Amino acid sequence: MRVFFNSRHDAHDGNGEMHHGRLIPCFENSRRMAIIRDAVAHSVQAQLVDPTDHGMAPIAAIHDADYLSFLENAWADWNAAGNDHDAFPYVWPTAGFSGGHPAHISARLGQYAISSDTPITKGTWKAAYWGAQTVVSAADAVWNDGEASFALTRPPGHHAHANRYGGYCFLNNSAIAAQQMITKGAKKVAILDIDYHHGNGTQDIFYDRGDVLTVSIHADPKHQFPFFMGYENETGRLDGQGANLNIVLPGGSDFGPWSQGFAKAIQKIITWQPQALVIALGVDAHEAETLCDFKLQTDDFNRIGQMIGRLGLKTVFVMEGGYAHDVIGFNVAAVLGGYLSEIKK
Repeated sequence: MRVFFNSRHDAHDGNGEMHHGRLIPCFENSRRMAIIRDAVAHSVQAQLVDPTDHGMAPIAAIHDADYLSFLENAWADWNAAGNDHDAFPYVWPTAGFSGGHPAHISARLGQYAISSDTPITKGTWKAAYWGAQTVVSAADAVWNDGEASFALTRPPGHHAHANRYGGYCFLNNSAIAAQQMITKGAKKVAILDIDYHHGNGTQDIFYDRGDVLTVSIHADPKHQFPFFMGYENETGRLDGQGANLNIVLPGGSDFGPWSQGFAKAIQKIITWQPQALVIALGVDAHEAETLCDFKLQTDDFNRIGQMIGRLGLKTVFVMEGGYAHDVIGFNVAAVLGGYLSEIKK
């Protein structure tokens, strides 16, 4: 399998994150990529491929211009304001504020952030930009020849909205991959998000559209991030009515209820008949994950990969969450290995 690898991912290297009121070491860190890369190379004989620079157009097809300008310049503006530590928001324009367009970088951090867990560093834009190039390169390859590809990149993307960042995400990689295949000629693309957390940004980006189906299997947002999106009554709007499916599972779910939810997701995709599929590949539903409380095991991820393979669609895998260093590589390799074993039958 081709693995498009963002070798510039480690330019984004936060010193810490704000987690439930405490500043702690970042769960989403650069160590994750080497662990996954080595495990995948060993298990599925992956061919590492450097991404091609496609410029800003594929990114601007998803994200608002003012937001992209903010991201590209945030560190320089933060530094110019006299700061040399990671940038975090601390004030948000919530209900009751009169509005306005303050120029100070602290105000703009709050304007564009949905959460306080996501540091902006000197190299954040570089890492995120090349992450987008990685998924565009993978999507192009899959659309051109039908062979599956894996975009191995960080920061992750599925919590990023068209004009908001948070949940460790800046640019929505899965959305960019789907849009790239639409741009190349696909009439309908599906995104299947198996991360423990709801893909709120992905849902929001395509919520009014009928050409991209978004399906997410995740923990109950009443109790887990992102809290304010991800409920089952969110089914799409306007042209997108019926093109969004949220499958919500209770805390502590093992593969029994998870696989039942996955069967619903697979049936929705089959009925919808897309020409291509993007897998938002979070593996943080594993029982070893400290941020999460699902109980999937590594063998379960192999079964997931097999079920994805049975769909027979042009498929792009995009790396999302998964933070337990001891098992993350095994879990990603299990999904890809299961997928490859199925399509070779």
